[in-house]
Amino acid sequence: MLEQIKNTAAYIQNNISIKPEIGIILGSGLGGLVKEINIKHTIPYEEIPNFAVSTVEGHSGKLIFGELGGKNVVVMQGRFHYYEGHSMHQVTLPVRVMKFLGIQKLFVSNAAGGVNAGFEIGDLMIINDHINLFPNPLIGKNYPELGPRFPDMSDAYDKDLIAKAKQVASLNNIKVQEGVYLGLTGPTFETPAEYKYVNSIGADAVGMSTVPEVIVARHMGIPCFAMSIITDLGIFGKIVPATHEEVQQVAAMAEKKMTLIMKGLMKLI
Repeated sequence: MLEQIKNTAAYIQNNISIKPEIGIILGSGLGGLVKEINIKHTIPYEEIPNFAVSTVEGHSGKLIFGELGGKNVVVMQGRFHYYEGHSMHQVTLPVRVMKFLGIQKLFVSNAAGGVNAGFEIGDLMIINDHINLFPNPLIGKNYPELGPRFPDMSDAYDKDLIAKAKQVASLNNIKVQEGVYLGLTGPTFETPAEYKYVNSIGADAVGMSTVPEVIVARHMGIPCFAMSIITDLGIFGKIVPATHEEVQQVAAMAEKKMTLIMKGLMKLI
């Protein structure tokens, strides 16, 4: 695995002229942030050694390098999911590679189902903790060069970044929620009983990504900031059938606010 990471990073470094400071992973229907980037390089995933290819609608499958909010960034326009049949190593490999490219912080976005009774469709939720119901991506041989065998997860989401993001939201009159994200494998949307269970064990939102990427980032000592756009509700009395197309539509409508927060946050760090 270590050799794969190094080879992939070396290939990318030979094809770019900037050193990224911040890595960004964009979720379903959230590719619009790319329009705000002063793009220097674009590399399709299929050209990158050892990268998987995203098969999900709304994930275009490009690694983009450029400038955003005064910072050099590398952006995954489309991520890999466990439910696509990728291994956890494949799902999280891009985060490992970003670390070898030089990133100092990781920003993650996703579309999620809200299970907090105070949430509404279109809300933005800053993630302050997570519950992992995926196979842990660190299972298997540990490489000390990547991180410790037993990494601490008590501070998975950086408190300083959260505080700064809330400051940006307040200055721009953007309402934000804050809460716990629970990661499930998918690809099914949850049953009413599953939504009830997710909320009962302490989550405010549920989705099919983010947690493996954050675990791997923290294993390597990368501070993380993550946001969910609440695209559907798993709240008793508000549950309606959900489709991936509707999730993308809601995400696209709310992403301008998310982009404003992420761009403003970069200017503060």
